[in-house]
Amino acid sequence: MAALTHVQEKFVLHWGEMGTKWGVNRTVAQIHALLFLSPKPLHAEEITETLSVARSNVSTSLKELQGWGIVKVVHVMGDRRDHYESMKDVWELFRVVLDERKRREIDPTLALLRECVAESSQGKSEDAHTRERLAAMLDFFETMAGWYDQIRRMPTDAAIKFVKMGGRIQKLLGLAS
Repeated sequence: MAALTHVQEKFVLHWGEMGTKWGVNRTVAQIHALLFLSPKPLHAEEITETLSVARSNVSTSLKELQGWGIVKVVHVMGDRRDHYESMKDVWELFRVVLDERKRREIDPTLALLRECVAESSQGKSEDAHTRERLAAMLDFFETMAGWYDQIRRMPTDAAIKFVKMGGRIQKLLGLAS
């Protein structure tokens, strides 16, 4: 890839900064941004040169992005090197990221909350406050996970329409002022 334009550089740097706030390594996020913007698959050396980062860092970051399922290896005719491309459909990209975050973060938390609530139910009465707090947290997580599962099963077009409805849902429920 040729040198980045001002806008491309601005986005790549910002995406890297946002990645750190989301708990993702800056270079991983920058590589994702670069691949997302690239009109063609890039090989690791192109990524290394464009972002001025170590080749080993690029390799590690690409493996992490592949582990998330948002970057894949592709082959280019006449070139034996692996090339990489990002998912381009932003809706599907964010669905994959949300699925992975749910699997890594929410599902283990749900399992732990269920275990803690079950254990606290067998405990002494002085654990009543703890049991109530954990049960409330469990109810919230189960409700949100159930809601996410319903949204996740929607076809993309339906999910987009649902999200764009915004305030109209509030009006339908009589909550809008």
